[in-house]
Amino acid sequence: MKFIRCSLAQFSVFMILALTILSSCKKDPYSIGLALLPPTDTLNIRMNDTSTIVAYSLLQDSIRTDKATTGILGSLMDPAFGKTTASFYSQFYLSAEGISFGTNPLLDSLILVLYYTGSYGDISSIQNVKVSEISEDFFYDSTYYSNKRLQTYSNILANLSFKPRPSDSLIIDTVKVAPQLRINLNHFSNYLGNKILYAPASALATSLAFVSFMKGLDIETSPVYSGGALLSFDMTNSVSKLVIYYHNNEGDSLHFDMPITSECAYFNRIDHNKYLDASPDFKKEVLNHDTVTGRNKLFLQGLSGVWTKVRLPYIKNFEKGHPIAIHNALLIVKDYETDTTLQPPQLLTIIKRDSVGNISNLIDYDEGAGYYGGTYDKTKRTYSFRITRHLQQVILGVTKNYDLFLMVNDPTVNVLTPNRVILNGTRPLLPVVSSDRIQLQIIYTRLN
Repeated sequence: MKFIRCSLAQFSVFMILALTILSSCKKDPYSIGLALLPPTDTLNIRMNDTSTIVAYSLLQDSIRTDKATTGILGSLMDPAFGKTTASFYSQFYLSAEGISFGTNPLLDSLILVLYYTGSYGDISSIQNVKVSEISEDFFYDSTYYSNKRLQTYSNILANLSFKPRPSDSLIIDTVKVAPQLRINLNHFSNYLGNKILYAPASALATSLAFVSFMKGLDIETSPVYSGGALLSFDMTNSVSKLVIYYHNNEGDSLHFDMPITSECAYFNRIDHNKYLDASPDFKKEVLNHDTVTGRNKLFLQGLSGVWTKVRLPYIKNFEKGHPIAIHNALLIVKDYETDTTLQPPQLLTIIKRDSVGNISNLIDYDEGAGYYGGTYDKTKRTYSFRITRHLQQVILGVTKNYDLFLMVNDPTVNVLTPNRVILNGTRPLLPVVSSDRIQLQIIYTRLN
C-alpha cells in the first residue's frame, strides 16, 4: 500500500478542511473519521492511553452569581472540603403597580416565602437564617460575584432556626401548597411591614420606584459546625415572594404579593471559610500548592470553590514526525470515593484558559452534550470528555496548547451547583488500581 506524500503545510490545510466537514456530521462519534479511509486502512488504526498528564487542584476565582436561576441558602460541613456557607440578596417587585392599601391599613404579618427545588447534604441538621433590609442600591443590569457584600441596616427582621423540609408540602389556610420555606419578618418588629403599608404613593407607583424605596433583603445563613446542607430555591418561581397580610376599614384578611421576578436583581454570596476546616490532603494540594499531591487525588467543588488544572505538556510531540488523523480522543476521570453521602455532580465541564486568564470552551463543545460528554456515569463512576477536534488542532498548531480546567459550574450557564467530587489523580496510590487514573485515550491513524 502506498501513501501520498505531502508537505506539512498541505497536510495541515487538508486536516482543517476534514475537521470542518466532520463537525457537521451526526454519525456515531466513535466512528468519526473512519469513513474517510479505505477498509484496508482501518488496520492502521492505533490506540494510546499513556500520554503524560499533569493535574492538580486550585482555588477557583469568584464566579458570577447574578441572574442565576437557583438561589443557594444554608451551611454544610464537608469532611474533605470543610465549611461552606451560602446566602443571597434579592429585590422584590410589585405584583400590581399603583397599589393602595386602603384606609387605616393595619399589619397582620410580613412573610418571606422561598420555593424549594432541592438540597445537598444532611437535611436533618438545624439551619439558622437571619434577614436584614439592604441599605444600598443594586441593579439588575450590573454584574455581581460570589464574594460581593452589600450594606444592610443594623436591625434584624428575622432570626429563624429550622429543619429543612425540601420535599414536604405545607397546609396554608387549609390549602396544600408546594414545599417552601416561610420566614416571618415581623417577629421582632413591625418596622418593615409598616414601612410598606404606609409607603408614599410615589413609591408604590412602579416596581422601579419600589426597589428604590425598599431596596431588598439580605437572607444570611449562620455557619454550622457539623453536618448541614445547602438548600436550593427557585428564585423566580411564582411561589418565591414577599407577602404582606393586613386589614383595613374596607375589609379583612387582605394580602399583597411582592414577587422575585426575572427582572429583579439578586445574587448569591458564598463563603468557604478560607478552607480552614478542610482535610490535610486538601490543604496540602490546594492551599499549599503541592502539585505532586495531584497524582493521588483531585478535588472539584462548585460555588466558586475548587477547580482542577489539566496539562498535556508533550501532546504536540505525539507521534512526532508522523502526521496523524485522530478519530476519537477521550479524557476520562474517575470518582475516588465509594462511600460518601455527598453525591458527585451530575455534570462537569472542561474549559481552556489562555496566558492572560481568559477562559473559553473547547471547539468540541459546539457539537452538543451528546458528543462532548461530561455527564456522570454511575455504573463506571466516571466522567468522559470527547476532545477530538481540540486535540487535532493542537497537534496541527492551529490551537495553542493552553491549560485545561475541570470545573463544576459551567460559566456559560446560569445555574449554581453545590455538589463536589474527589477524583483519582494521574498516579493514584493503592488500593486504587492504576487503570483508574485520569487518562487520555486516543484512537488515531498514522498517515505515513
